[in-house]
Amino acid sequence: MTPDSSPSRPYRGVAPDERRAQRRRRLIEAAVAVYGERGYRQATVKAVCEAAGLTERYFYESFANSDELLIAGFNAVTFSVVGEVLAAAQAAGRSRRERARALLGTYFAALQRDPRSARVFLVEMRGVSREVDKAFDAALRDVGRQVARVVAPPGSQDDELLQAGVIGGVIHIALRWIEQGYSPALEEVTETALRLGMVLARASSTP
Repeated sequence: MTPDSSPSRPYRGVAPDERRAQRRRRLIEAAVAVYGERGYRQATVKAVCEAAGLTERYFYESFANSDELLIAGFNAVTFSVVGEVLAAAQAAGRSRRERARALLGTYFAALQRDPRSARVFLVEMRGVSREVDKAFDAALRDVGRQVARVVAPPGSQDDELLQAGVIGGVIHIALRWIEQGYSPALEEVTETALRLGMVLARASSTP
């Protein structure tokens, strides 16, 4: 048995649970890179493990199958971007329009900055399996609620159907923008999406 496979003994001062967590993070990071470059359906477990610098047995230490890894990669990308855009919105002040503009501008900038992650977020999750579809839908519901809390007036009731429409619409704008080679300019696509996003703010403010 190698030191790294010991179930209980620290190795180089790192506990076994932390080593497993580190390997899991490496696999997720590698998956985002590989799926973003090749596409999920063209990637193999072996390719992801090679990119992570791990053997395949470590894949099955953390994931039952590739769908689980895809979901983990999607969640890592999604909630990293969500944290970034919500922070930008909060820093924009009290105006709902300015918060929405900051949120959307940061979102589109993140997609442009990291096309591989954008592909995992926008393209690779669709139509893989029922479990992946459920994870995708659950994440978008959560994103919709968080965005509504930033742009809607305090005390507004959640309208999940409206949130789904706005979030879905912004995603379709992002897909078309990427297909067009990130054209028009970032500021213009932000303003286009802002007109849609303000529907959520206005509707949330009505009795």
